[in-house]
Amino acid sequence: MYDLAARKRALLLLGQGLSLNATSKATGISRAAIRSWTERLEPSPRAHDCPRCQDPPRPPGPPGDYAYLLGLYLGDGCISQHLRGVHALRIACADTWPGLMDECVRAMTAVRPRNRACLVRNKGCTMAVSYSKHWPCLFPQHGPGVKHGRRIVLVPWQREIVEEHPWALVRGLIHSDGCRVVNWTTRVVGGERKRYEYPRYFFTNASDDIRAIYTDTLDRLGIPWKRANARNVSVARREAVAVMDEHIGPKH
Repeated sequence: MYDLAARKRALLLLGQGLSLNATSKATGISRAAIRSWTERLEPSPRAHDCPRCQDPPRPPGPPGDYAYLLGLYLGDGCISQHLRGVHALRIACADTWPGLMDECVRAMTAVRPRNRACLVRNKGCTMAVSYSKHWPCLFPQHGPGVKHGRRIVLVPWQREIVEEHPWALVRGLIHSDGCRVVNWTTRVVGGERKRYEYPRYFFTNASDDIRAIYTDTLDRLGIPWKRANARNVSVARREAVAVMDEHIGPKH
């Protein structure tokens, strides 16, 4: 896509008497593009529908939906390149959670309303998929290879969104790479062994950086957590689980 300065320069050459063919050779711009600029100089509105490509760039919105989609992407998402500069954002969803599939599609559509999102059934899982040239603009963490094999750091405009909508990010991370389970134990009380159950949240990810994004957000929210093992983060205190329940809700 050519910026406004390049368009004006091409039209200036035309105005100075150069032919369409000569202007094309001088600028390296196709004659069809230059001809179209004689009718409309400004890019079409669709060319500016990416908030990060605008001048000045702005954060994508709605911010809460973006923060949730960011959590889904960091957990179970990937971006792959297709023909003509188009990229596919894919979020893997277990078939046992049909409600999560709907939430993925809803969030994709909210963030990129001009691009249709759909579900693609695979063996053992379903992919929520949306095609756009601008997914790498919205998720600069995109890169070659698996996410746990490269640095994953939020850029400043993403951190601002997460600071404003921390629970949306945590919800996306839990819905993708987390779970709520009920553990149990037994105790002898008054000579009688009784069973006690207690819920907890787990977040499991191979990336140190992504786990740090999750735990840093929990710290800002005042949610105590512990590292269960190298890849698992646990939230087990009763009051913390209750707050998590209030803001995250179950997978369904």
